Amino acid sequence: MDLNDKYEKLREGLNQLGSWPGVHMFKFIITADNKKIALLISKFSAEAVITQKESVNGKYISITVREVMIDADSIIDRYKELETIEGVISL
Repeated sequence: MDLNDKYEKLREGLNQLGSWPGVHMFKFIITADNKKIALLISKFSAEAVITQKESVNGKYISITVREVMIDADSIIDRYKELETIEGVISL
């Protein structure tokens, strides 16, 4: 599956969920690198609710972000923007 298929399936799923705007939950795993974590967090608004949890061995951080999004395309754009950060895994 290429990225376009991946995002088209995501768009279809998001549009079936309900009406917009709405709160979307983003989940990521990233290496425990303060610079990368700060960069990821900086991509979200000040109103976003962000929680972090360190892995047992401390090598990774799980980041959950809840933010009001306008539509499915704005969510997909955010995922595409975050793909540019090395080592970020989107769940």
